[in-house]
Amino acid sequence: MSQNLKPAHNPDQLEVAEGTKHEQLEGWIPKLASDAEVRDALEKAFDFRGDVTITLKSGEKVEGYIFDRRTGTSLADSVVRVFLAGSDEKRSVTYADIAALAFTGRDTAAGKSYEAWVRKYWEKRAAGEKNIGIEPEKLD
Repeated sequence: MSQNLKPAHNPDQLEVAEGTKHEQLEGWIPKLASDAEVRDALEKAFDFRGDVTITLKSGEKVEGYIFDRRTGTSLADSVVRVFLAGSDEKRSVTYADIAALAFTGRDTAAGKSYEAWVRKYWEKRAAGEKNIGIEPEKLD
């Protein structure tokens, strides 16, 4: 067999699909004027990897991590489920009861892409570090 085998396809010329782009949501307070805006904001909150603060129409504030949502045909039969900040307690909140939403927590996965890890790896290697591994970041 020949030592100079060439691949059938050039990988640099193949179509490449873009990865998921995450919005910078930390600190965002969406406008919740319409049902569609409420639904869109809560979908983004569900994908957000940090805590949110929900202000209810009663004035009560619910702070925590949204881990589930169940969308119905109306805001009254749509619900988000929240792990309350600082406890193991879970709470359900109907979309219809929400007056305001704020992305108040730190997105714990921001900047944690594979590309960021590779860049840090090569920086450490160039600095002469040995036994470079993946270490989890401390959460606040």
